[in-house]
Amino acid sequence: MSRATPLLSLLLFVGSAVAQTTVQGTVTDADGLPLIGAAVVIEGTATGDATDIDGRYEFVASQTGAVTLTASYVGYGTERALVTLAGGTVELDFQLDSDALGLNEVFVTGVVNPVSKLESSVSISTLEPAAVELTVPRTTAEIFRAIPGIRSEASAGDGNTNITVRGVPISAGGSKYLQLQEDGLPIFLYGDIAFGTADGFLRTDPSVGRIEAIRGGSASTLASNSPAGIINFISRTGQTAGGSVSATSGLDYNFQRVDFEAGSPIGDGLAFHVGGFFRSGEGERELGYLAQQGGQIKANVTRFFDRGYARVYAKYLNDRTPTYLPQPIRVTGSDDSPEFSDAGTLDVNDQAIGSNRFLSSTTLGIDGERRRVSLSDGLHPVSTAAGVEFSFDLGNGFGIENRGRFALNSGRFVSPFTAVVGDRATVLGSLEDATGRDLSDAALTRTESGEAVDGALLAGIVLFDTELKNFNTLFNDVSLSKSFIDEGLDLTLNAGLFTGVQRINMGWLWNSYVMTVEGENASLVDVQDDDGTFVTDDGLAAYGALFFGNCCGVRFDATYDVKAPYAALSYSPVDALSLDASVRYDFADVSGVGAGGFVGEVDVNQDGELSDPETRTNFIDQSARNPVDYSYAFFSYSVGANYTLTDASAVFGRVSEGKSAKADRAIFPSGSYIGAESLGIANPFDTLFQGELGYKQQFDVGGLFVTGFYASTTEQGGFEASTQEVIDNDYRAFGVELEGVFEVGPFNLRGATTYTNAEITSGANDGNTPRRQPDLLFSLVPSYTSPYGTVGVSVLGQTESYAQDSNGLVLPGFALVNAFASVGITDALGLGVSVNNLFDAVGITESEEGAIPANGYIRARSVSGRTVSASLRYGF
Repeated sequence: MSRATPLLSLLLFVGSAVAQTTVQGTVTDADGLPLIGAAVVIEGTATGDATDIDGRYEFVASQTGAVTLTASYVGYGTERALVTLAGGTVELDFQLDSDALGLNEVFVTGVVNPVSKLESSVSISTLEPAAVELTVPRTTAEIFRAIPGIRSEASAGDGNTNITVRGVPISAGGSKYLQLQEDGLPIFLYGDIAFGTADGFLRTDPSVGRIEAIRGGSASTLASNSPAGIINFISRTGQTAGGSVSATSGLDYNFQRVDFEAGSPIGDGLAFHVGGFFRSGEGERELGYLAQQGGQIKANVTRFFDRGYARVYAKYLNDRTPTYLPQPIRVTGSDDSPEFSDAGTLDVNDQAIGSNRFLSSTTLGIDGERRRVSLSDGLHPVSTAAGVEFSFDLGNGFGIENRGRFALNSGRFVSPFTAVVGDRATVLGSLEDATGRDLSDAALTRTESGEAVDGALLAGIVLFDTELKNFNTLFNDVSLSKSFIDEGLDLTLNAGLFTGVQRINMGWLWNSYVMTVEGENASLVDVQDDDGTFVTDDGLAAYGALFFGNCCGVRFDATYDVKAPYAALSYSPVDALSLDASVRYDFADVSGVGAGGFVGEVDVNQDGELSDPETRTNFIDQSARNPVDYSYAFFSYSVGANYTLTDASAVFGRVSEGKSAKADRAIFPSGSYIGAESLGIANPFDTLFQGELGYKQQFDVGGLFVTGFYASTTEQGGFEASTQEVIDNDYRAFGVELEGVFEVGPFNLRGATTYTNAEITSGANDGNTPRRQPDLLFSLVPSYTSPYGTVGVSVLGQTESYAQDSNGLVLPGFALVNAFASVGITDALGLGVSVNNLFDAVGITESEEGAIPANGYIRARSVSGRTVSASLRYGF
């Protein structure tokens, strides 16, 4: 006994030291109805649970002493309660009030100190997965349509999307003034890299916990090249256990996709999450071949500490998806009242330039090597990324936060662009101009059969075949904060440093073809001169961009090294008033080499003979490697104020000025490459000044967010590949943005609208409306949720706009109606059906032509037509 007693005492001591507490209870709404899937966690840890069908939660905590429990649920305010854990059982019920607009949500995007929307002086919207699902997006770009103030043309497929904010111009393409982020860091430093836009390397799947979108505000100073706003995809972290697997299939088109996600606490203070998708199919438009293939997987592990957390994460993306470039569309009527229809047998909504008879292309590579590409590569991003994130309270009011990520990025962009469209005389006329031959009596035959081409609509195609050889990035953003609240002063100071390195190594390796305009069965066309010479070879007219003057053989390889220190302060002199100000100084060094192309002769197919197209081969001129060597620097600022009127309402105001630098577009086309001045561009960056004034109101049955805005953009050039022109305009815009939610019981109505009055303020088009800028953008999403499932409709659209800055051809307004319905088969298993573009509406988002041509055919992008899909989802 004398030897057993100390051992027994030790066991009793250890048992008491690790005493565990069972925490349980319910989470209900204001009417006492259970909230299913609400999260209850110990704040700052991975310990918690999600509520079941009865609204109950239960978990075992190894922590002891006083802790804070938080209960949260989408569309409801977050509740906190202080409890003491000392073993045994703690019973605690939560009742959450409705917060449909999320004004009490704390957001982290574009701010140095996370605060609620009600207390902030910026315009911010949050999209949870359930809200995204109701808009029935087929692509990431279609998600952006539901965000107030965001104009996402979303007609290109899953990438190469033109996106902008509140009347700020789209410029030469992409998202020049808007930064796309994953977990608080940019995808790319520049949003408008030719053929390498940031959205091409961004995919949404169930690993995304929410999307935060800030318009204007402090985006100018808290991220680089993003004065118009930031859209941030924030990943789930697995603080509560659960997951799902879903399978989606197209019912009237070739499409299959599987999504998955799972996460859970995995020990004291640890949590993990993993998720992703893979897919295969032709896509929402008929192309005649498998055009979507690939997927993504993401994972993270988080360690929670008493005063912070540390997280490591990784992502692998390897996906192929078609990019729909401007294609032939028939237009009748007048410039101010046009009517659009199919071009020949090419359906305006359901087909694209593509054919099961045009599956590959052979060209010379960057170093003169022979290469062969498949058109099914389409937009093919490959990204392997790893990152780290941590945040700690250092004591005495000090805090530190850091985000860092390294990504290996590469890929390919292959898509046919319609350079000329029309009858025989139109297309052969372009060939005559390019080749110097008289083709008035030429014979046209289909390459697959040798049959004569009689009366078919023809197109001269430039195949945009671009190698994205190295787009690697290294980003880090670290900030140190000091709070003086403990000293009786509601003041917080922040200082940070963003460092970014972006490689842009690409080659333009374009070929030209002649083909019929007939949808997925289109034929490549051979042209034979009356002397028997074939001007084309299996439809190939030149190893180069013949219809653009046989240009555009380009090799570009540059590294952009950016450093951006920033500072911010937030101060509340009285409880109701919050003031904030921030500054940022970006400076960058750009170095590398570039080379243009020249036309020569080479036996590309190595058959021992020179065909006519082989005499028009565009080589990359490796002997004339031009240095890329310049730098830029600019200052940005933002000042805002928020005044809380009541516990449920506030007003805010802000002024800001930010810059957006140009990357490759500042020095294309090929030239000296030494400084942007060689192209007559005074600065390699553009300036955006903004003013905002807003009002926020939370109601018992919803909420309203109203913001008036003003934007003045000074642009000094950017190269546009499809027009071979440098864009140079200044702009101003003002308007109002509304976002609202109305919720009564199971019925929810979410809507947004943005009115914009925009004008060009310089150059030949001074006083005109900027191209593709509608006066009104709108979205309306009603839904009804019952114990059996959810039904919903989304109406997304815009009023008319002009195709080009010359304000000739009008692009009519349109509205897209999408529908969604789901039903619960069991508590865990659900079936859903989605219909996109229910009424098969025609919506032209852009046109290369600014007026109706004499032959009645334009080259334009349209929204995709009606598709129907079904999904089966299992949640656990």
